[in-house]
Amino acid sequence: MNILLRIVADKRQEVNLRKSVVPSSQLERAELVNRTPFSLANRLRESTTGIIAEHKRRSPSKNVINHSFAVCEVAKGYENAGASALSVLTDAKYFGGSLDDLIVARASCSLPILRKEFIIDTYQILEAKAYGADAILLIAAILTPEEILQFSTFAKQLGLDVLLEIHNTDDLKKSLLPSIDIIGVNNRDLKTFTVSLETSKTLSSLIPEEFVKISESGISSVAAVKSLQPYGFKGFLIGEHFMKTDNAGQSAKAFINQL
Repeated sequence: MNILLRIVADKRQEVNLRKSVVPSSQLERAELVNRTPFSLANRLRESTTGIIAEHKRRSPSKNVINHSFAVCEVAKGYENAGASALSVLTDAKYFGGSLDDLIVARASCSLPILRKEFIIDTYQILEAKAYGADAILLIAAILTPEEILQFSTFAKQLGLDVLLEIHNTDDLKKSLLPSIDIIGVNNRDLKTFTVSLETSKTLSSLIPEEFVKISESGISSVAAVKSLQPYGFKGFLIGEHFMKTDNAGQSAKAFINQL
């Protein structure tokens, strides 16, 4: 079983447990459910740099990245640095994240926040809204076209933007829905964890103009961002490059100032 399938299998068990502990009816009563989300898609359209800076403690490919940063410090640092948005990983087992990270980040900054998660149930989308997210991630590789339609439609009903992540043309065929706001090309193969920016460049021309295009993974230099901009990418998701430093906010600020 590859790492992606293993994560999804564990996620199904986790979500079933969460649903038994905190029912949807309880999430629906959360204060933040009534909050009007920021639009990640609009923020990226208006941005000149498009940096989506990520809070990421560890990953299956790199193990520990950084466990010492407080989420509030990272969120404030990224906002002060001029990031367009914040991505918060909430998977615990493989990435060391939590929903608490999401709600702390929401209280710490005014950036649009993406809940970075392996979403396989509408319950997780309601969680995202209840904990202060502005956008959700859907991964085409782990979802059927019917699930993508169901999940993205539900997210839009909650006022959340939807980022659909693709890796190849088969994924892209699932993506062309009016309920999708942003299409993200992940340069990392989630089965092998190899990375290539050519994935973004190859798929860019196949993505219709009505979608905001972002590139994800393997972006660790200003040169990489500048090489992708001519292909129409408006957003660039960067996690490990900032988080592996002594000061994620300062690292992001230096990076953005060079753009």
